[in-house]
Amino acid sequence: MNCLPLMDTNRRERGRRRKHGGENRDVRLSKLMSYVLRHGANQMGLNMGTDGFLFVEDLLAHPQFRSYSLEDVERVVTTNDKQRFKLRPHPEDGRLQIRANQGHSVQVMDLEMKPILAGYPDCPAEAVHGSYLRNWSSIQQQGLSRMKRTHIHLAAGLPGEDSVISGMRKDCDLAVFIDVPKALADGIEFFWSENEVLLTTGDAEGKLHPKYFSRVLKLKPTRSILPLQ
Repeated sequence: MNCLPLMDTNRRERGRRRKHGGENRDVRLSKLMSYVLRHGANQMGLNMGTDGFLFVEDLLAHPQFRSYSLEDVERVVTTNDKQRFKLRPHPEDGRLQIRANQGHSVQVMDLEMKPILAGYPDCPAEAVHGSYLRNWSSIQQQGLSRMKRTHIHLAAGLPGEDSVISGMRKDCDLAVFIDVPKALADGIEFFWSENEVLLTTGDAEGKLHPKYFSRVLKLKPTRSILPLQ
């Protein structure tokens, strides 16, 4: 009689381990796909189209992905809380393709982005860039930079507000708000990505200068306003 509870306990423990391992495995796959689809496809010998898509069968054939299946890829795409990826059948032959929705350091010429125009309903008064307090001194003096990426990433609000799902990391402790109409008036372009991240290449130097900052918040441990100057 004592064996059954022990077996049940062991079964539950194995189930918890499988679940925990599965979660870690999905995180590893998500990070690996992010690297390939945003930065490293060419270095890894994978053929990415000008629209950022590559064939899932080619991805899974690469040695780095040999332990993963199509079901693993589909699960990570479906469950990703920031909707980083998109799957689609190829328009001509129906083979499954995958793409990162934003975050590229490689040039993707045909990435689906919707231009933001001043005065239109989808033009936000503000957008916010998440960063860290350790960077504030540099940001305060030099502005935001796209650095090695093709765009500066912005969100329509802080995480958890009005269905904001992406655009900044959850552990950010600094929020820099941008006056979007002011920047648009100076010729700086903004776009919506497919997963609702605001993207901008900034000015000719790839920057958003401090004159476009409307306010800055320290987010942790408690929220407080920081002086712009």
